[in-house]
Amino acid sequence: MYDKKTLCVLLLGAIALSACTTMGSGTGSVAPGGERVGFAWTSKDGGTTGTMSATLGDGKSFSGPYLEITHQARNEDFDPMWSGWQFGWNDWGAWEAFPAAGYTTLYSGRVVANLQSPDAQQMRCRFQLNDPTAGMGGGGQGECQLGSGRSVDAVFPAS
Repeated sequence: MYDKKTLCVLLLGAIALSACTTMGSGTGSVAPGGERVGFAWTSKDGGTTGTMSATLGDGKSFSGPYLEITHQARNEDFDPMWSGWQFGWNDWGAWEAFPAAGYTTLYSGRVVANLQSPDAQQMRCRFQLNDPTAGMGGGGQGECQLGSGRSVDAVFPAS
């Protein structure tokens, strides 16, 4: 059996791992017809990538990966922007500290998902996030297209 110290370390490790997982849900409707759709997503990186599932009113389910489109910029590429101002503009309210060296991730706020049903039917989705740096957790809205040509409007509240 485990001693108290080992048990404590295992417990803290489990808590730390679970703290990294974010999840949320959304709703939608199929057009034409207005059939309800339920969405759920899970991410281990704060909402930028993960898995998503959608369940239609008739019980048909789809699941697969989603991805927020981002790109990296070298921090030194921003050097001309600081000329005459404090480095990083963090003296200008609501701006986070800007690292001196390395790369900065720029979030587009656009998310794409490619979902598939167990019988290989397809659903592709595109969403616009309300708060791109928060990933899916910041909420958003968009649309999906079923292989049959029907569309799904979707809304994700902030979680």
